[in-house]
Amino acid sequence: MVVALDGPLGAGKTVFVKGLAAGLQIDPSSVSSPTFVIASEYEGRASDGSRRLLVHADLYRVESATELEGAGFLDWIAPGHVVAMEWAERVREALPRDRLSVTLVAGETPEGREIVVMAQGAVAEQALRRWREAAAG
Repeated sequence: MVVALDGPLGAGKTVFVKGLAAGLQIDPSSVSSPTFVIASEYEGRASDGSRRLLVHADLYRVESATELEGAGFLDWIAPGHVVAMEWAERVREALPRDRLSVTLVAGETPEGREIVVMAQGAVAEQALRRWREAAAG
């Protein structure tokens, strides 16, 4: 599952990934922006108890799809992995068709942020449906 995160600096992309980490039973305080290392990996668990690897990538300094592949992108998108990619718009052409696209718009306060989520593909649609069900309680 690829989660493409877009939004301006300070919109809350890393905060979103911390929430994603918490949902995968990963300590959110262990998650930080991987700007200088391109990607960080965290081992977690899905709600059914199965192992999940969270890959948190910051593509701000990535210039091309070739550079993304060189950073390990093809390994990141393996089954059982959740890949959260900040600044995904920089390499949109390299992203898989089946993905969640999350756009964060910063507000004047953290509570004023807007999140727009679009599912592209069957796997992403299923993930979004589960997310909505979990949010509804």
